[in-house]
Amino acid sequence: MTTEPRAESDTINEQKLTELVETSLVDLGATVHASLAIIGDELGLYAALDNAGPLTSAELAQETDTAERYVREWLRAQAAGRYVTYDPETDRYGLSPEQAYVLADKESPVFMPGAFQLVSSVAKIEPELLEAFRTGEGVGWHEHDEDVFHGTERFFGPSYGAYLLDWIEALGGVDEKLKVGGRIADVGCGHGAPTIRMAEAYPDSTVVGIDYHEESITVARERAETAGVADRVDFEVATAREYDGADYDLVTMFNCFHDMGDPVGVAAHVRETLADDGAWMIVEPYAEDRVEDNLTPFGRLAYSISTVACTPNSLNQEVGYGLGAQAGEDQTREVVTEGGFTRFRRAAETPTSLVFEAKP
Repeated sequence: MTTEPRAESDTINEQKLTELVETSLVDLGATVHASLAIIGDELGLYAALDNAGPLTSAELAQETDTAERYVREWLRAQAAGRYVTYDPETDRYGLSPEQAYVLADKESPVFMPGAFQLVSSVAKIEPELLEAFRTGEGVGWHEHDEDVFHGTERFFGPSYGAYLLDWIEALGGVDEKLKVGGRIADVGCGHGAPTIRMAEAYPDSTVVGIDYHEESITVARERAETAGVADRVDFEVATAREYDGADYDLVTMFNCFHDMGDPVGVAAHVRETLADDGAWMIVEPYAEDRVEDNLTPFGRLAYSISTVACTPNSLNQEVGYGLGAQAGEDQTREVVTEGGFTRFRRAAETPTSLVFEAKP
């Protein structure tokens, strides 16, 4: 491979060069920081700071039964990244209320250690992704490291817990049906966090969680037992185009529709299994319809995860549509209506999620 010499007109703009190098340094720090955030979560360092802080490195090490020298360096890295606060007069580190909400509160809808676990784990299949880039073939969700599935649950689970019932209430008449006893299918349920939440919220309804990944379904069944809802929630190993059942009052898909290899075929199957007056709730990552409007910090994250997980998974399946995690409302509507739905609207949104309602 040869390259042409740089033309004089291509003279480097020093200011832009400096800005790009600075951006790269931030990214390098963030890349290493992801591992440190996972360590802080796993070893209870954030939790200890939240419960007992502010603490010196020696005090934190004693609280968590860890080695002080490692903890000292970890704390300094965290302080440099603004993940913990530092008081130079006392040489103590602590968490502000906001830092604790993001890093130590596992029920917080913005709890981030699970996200770090997720994004760190998807990189473990880099060799397979390199080959996929060359061949155009896919890499299935089931081929990822186990921590991807656990990180996904820990990242999305709290936000579903916080917003899910509001989203259902935003659908036309669905909440009322489920309160008196309805039928729910949660397709692409993973470890079952939203499935179980719906079973808890609507005890008179029956809920089935569906996922093609058998190992995730095994975990979901364990989660349901622990939550005490195993008597009214069932789990099925099946694809989104082939799951069983009919006359569902509500079909849900949480951040997985864009992963489907054949989203049009999936939409058609949902239409077949939905009651005539039922609703399909599709939760997707927040995205505008134009690429240029998604060139934001969140868009960057979504496009990046889509590159290493969502799009490869779609390309690994029949059809290989490759919708992508930043498809936006217009393209999602196009696919859903092509699958046989006549009504489609945005029912709700958060800064990171779009909630669509589709009806026959």
